[in-house]
Amino acid sequence: MSATRATDSRQAILFLGTSLTAGLGVEVEQAYPSLLQQMIDSLGLSYRVVNAGESGGTSAGGLSRIDWLLRQPVSVLVLELGANDGLRGQSIAALSNNLQAIVDRTKAEYPKAKIVIVGMEALPNMGRDYTGDFRKVFVDLAQANDVALVPFLLDGVGGVEELNQADGIHPTAAGHRILAANVWRILYPVLDSMTPDSSD
Repeated sequence: MSATRATDSRQAILFLGTSLTAGLGVEVEQAYPSLLQQMIDSLGLSYRVVNAGESGGTSAGGLSRIDWLLRQPVSVLVLELGANDGLRGQSIAALSNNLQAIVDRTKAEYPKAKIVIVGMEALPNMGRDYTGDFRKVFVDLAQANDVALVPFLLDGVGGVEELNQADGIHPTAAGHRILAANVWRILYPVLDSMTPDSSD
């Protein structure tokens, strides 16, 4: 795998995320990042998807991993973190600070890199204030950094029984196809705006 990366000249799209990105419970090729790679390849675009999804991943965990992940050049960062913070009822301020720090470190290392923020929703049982503040983190982060936002990764999938595995949380292969479409609507214009020799 490392040898393949070393000889692969395509620009990297780093997906930093949770088990949703890792594709827990489905085959790797059925997870939405792999489906996005298929879409990219079908259009002849010179990008490779790097799946850095991690089951149980939190915003703090992502922040602890980002410097290592940035050892390889990154043209686009797709940031899908926060779901587990929300499930655990963790601090909204800490979530916001961690995500901003990940964006800052990416920009510091690769100033021309594009950022795509992937929005999530907290469960209703966390209370109206918490769920509202949680949703706002992603919107505010995208606005503050003038970057693209996927409003809600699980749009059309969350709460739909037949599109989720038995745990009611992780999408099936069919659910991942919808996730891929949700992300592609935002990611494709970002890629389309980038010329082969520039990432600004």
